[in-house]
Amino acid sequence: MAIEISYELAIHHGKDVIFIRFERNEELNIRVKKLVGVRWSQTHKAWYVLDSAFYREKFCLTPKALIGKEVLSQIHPVNQMALQKYVETLQLKAYSFNTITTYKNEFAQLLYILKDKNVDELEANRLRDYFVYCINILKLSENTLHSRINAVKFYFEKVLKREKFFFDIPRPKKPLQLPNVLALSQVERLFSKLENLKHKTMLYLAYSAGLRVSEVVNLRVKDIHSARMVINIKGAKGKKDRTVSLSQGILELLRKYYLSYKPKYWLFEGQYREEQYSTRSLQQVFHRAKNEAKIIQDVTFHSLRHSYATHLHERGTDIKLIQELLGHNDIKTTLRYTHVSNRTIENIVSPFEQLNLKKE
Repeated sequence: MAIEISYELAIHHGKDVIFIRFERNEELNIRVKKLVGVRWSQTHKAWYVLDSAFYREKFCLTPKALIGKEVLSQIHPVNQMALQKYVETLQLKAYSFNTITTYKNEFAQLLYILKDKNVDELEANRLRDYFVYCINILKLSENTLHSRINAVKFYFEKVLKREKFFFDIPRPKKPLQLPNVLALSQVERLFSKLENLKHKTMLYLAYSAGLRVSEVVNLRVKDIHSARMVINIKGAKGKKDRTVSLSQGILELLRKYYLSYKPKYWLFEGQYREEQYSTRSLQQVFHRAKNEAKIIQDVTFHSLRHSYATHLHERGTDIKLIQELLGHNDIKTTLRYTHVSNRTIENIVSPFEQLNLKKE
């Protein structure tokens, strides 16, 4: 009897992977171990390989979508002008570099599918079919699909000025996703694995002030205002400035770091003094420490920010103040932390405790 093998596309340790699942079978285990780059996940109890075009073809899965420059280089000349106008309009509206990159790449996915068909000739029903294709064939998540719809919508409504073009195209319902939060003991365990002074300072600083990874690497020496005991965050997400508190313990660590590294402009310099530390390198620092601390939850660098907000709420900090510290426009975004905080949960007594059961 043939053993059924299933494949699951997922994100594991911050990377796109393919999980290989089957009932316990020694012969299959031997065969799977021969795959290049295969690893065992103790958390998921399954073998996995990095998601690649090679393994997608080998396992008869949907071809991996082209990304970045791969897509841009494949756009037919008939739509090159549309892409140029698209980027120029985003620039004229002063969108951030990251937003322009995201929107351009999402819009390029549509142009790539169209090949030599002019994007300007698309009707609403054809676009509807395209988004159904994104769901059923490309298996895009709700968040990615929202991003792609927004990118395509921008072209038709802001570049071509067809304001009602998307009126009949429904939006997928966004899932309610609660943030992954570390316990205080886990934060301590993770930090105990940091030996490099620069790495320690960056992660300590991120948690102490609820900073995004981009905000940490974008800090300049002059953004640390020790006289007022605040940190000035400039041009954060949404092009917003904000001020966060500077912990006394962090200030002492920053002074030790400054004496050792003597940064000039960027607070955390990369390989070369004139360059800032890269976000990717800092995320890798976090994941190494997480693995060494044997933390099995699916947490990322951003979880330090989630943990900061949740721990503040658990200590009684007003939710409106937390909103200001995090720089959220909408209080609903901040209210997510009340769902994972144990400030109220710890006072709940389960009805199980009222059962009159015999003790084993």
